[in-house]
Amino acid sequence: MSSGATELAWFKSSYSGSEGDSCVEIAIAEQAVHVRDSKDLDRPPFAVGREDWSSFVRFVSGALGA
Repeated sequence: MSSGATELAWFKSSYSGSEGDSCVEIAIAEQAVHVRDSKDLDRPPFAVGREDWSSFVRFVSGALGA
């Protein structure tokens, strides 16, 4: 994992189960939103711009009827 990723505050969605399976975690930084698989912490996270993340969340929210 990259050294910058360890300094981030990671969190899961409130919709995630308490058993820790099938979960994506995010960490919000000043310039980007970092995303990782909570089951595979050896895999490096990826980052997307905050505006792109907002667009993604709006799209998913609309697709789910939220």
